[in-house]
Amino acid sequence: MADIRTPHFHNTAGHRSIEIGVREFMCIGAVPPYDHPHVFLDMGDDDEMVCPYCSTLFRYNETLDAGTTKPADCVWAADPAIAL
Repeated sequence: MADIRTPHFHNTAGHRSIEIGVREFMCIGAVPPYDHPHVFLDMGDDDEMVCPYCSTLFRYNETLDAGTTKPADCVWAADPAIAL
C-alpha cells in the first residue's frame, strides 16, 4: 500500500530491546550521521527480531501503534513534520 509509510526506528541510546507496534519496519541503527544502512525488517509471524547490522532486539507489542516505541525515544523521521 503506497499510502502507508514504513516506520523507521533507531537505537541511538543503546537500549537492550525496543518494543514496537508493527512487524514490518526499517532499522537505521542510530540517528544520522551515525546511522547504518536503512534496512527493511519483517518479523512475519514472530514477535521479535534482531537487526543484522546493529543487533538491536525489536519486540512486537500489539498495544503500541506504528509511531510509538518503548522506550519512547526510538522513532525517527527524516522530516520531523512528517507524522506516521
